[in-house]
Amino acid sequence: MNTTDTTPPHQREFRIVPRLLEVPVMRGIIERRILVNFRCDPAVLAQRLPAPFRPKLVHGWGLAGICLIRLSQIRPVFLPMRSGLASENAAHRIAVEWDESGERREGVFIPRRDTNSFMNSVAGGRLFPGVHHAAEFRVWETGERFKLEMRSADGESFVRVAARVTDTLPVGSVFKTLAEASEVFQAGALGWSPRSESGECDGMELRCDSWRMEPLGVERVESSFFNNTDWFPRGSATFDSAFLMREIKHEWHARGRLLLNSGDKL
Repeated sequence: MNTTDTTPPHQREFRIVPRLLEVPVMRGIIERRILVNFRCDPAVLAQRLPAPFRPKLVHGWGLAGICLIRLSQIRPVFLPMRSGLASENAAHRIAVEWDESGERREGVFIPRRDTNSFMNSVAGGRLFPGVHHAAEFRVWETGERFKLEMRSADGESFVRVAARVTDTLPVGSVFKTLAEASEVFQAGALGWSPRSESGECDGMELRCDSWRMEPLGVERVESSFFNNTDWFPRGSATFDSAFLMREIKHEWHARGRLLLNSGDKL
């Protein structure tokens, strides 16, 4: 008898359970957050998403990208500001939807995180949500221009971005207005990251005290993620837009572990 599960991945049953050791709410400042976005063939993205996720569509396109974020004063909410830590971080993300308790939810699936923080790389996926890979960051920036380069210690991940502040969106972007883009990204505040061994996903939600985005004009973007033709066949992912956030007070809230009820790995 054939026992192969032919249920589409995004329709398989799953549950979200608390972590054995849940981290407290973390508070800090987003000094700089750059969101570089690619419009993608939804069918290609769907092949790379684990259950129960499916691509979120924006005017018929899937959306994936790179988040380059510098954090400062990160500490549990009960500790004083002076005890906080700083770090440079990169995350490759895919905008997703899923059904939970009969309702459509949305957020991002994060297949890869990189950081220059020793603590993040050691504790990520263990003491707090999300595996973080050790990486070196080189950053040159002014109030209007940004150049960032990231290389992971394991040689698997590379990003280079050069951009400047502007007041317009690129011609051909999936976003018609800045307000539309802002709404899409604000709704995708819940991120799910694969765990290193179990195949489960850790959830982490970003809550900002305020939400301000500025368009960026990108002069150069390179990414090992989007250059990987095994993931993205030629023509299936095209640069779309970029946005900047800076000096945002925020909190990180852990959202448990996601696993399939069948016991399958994600």
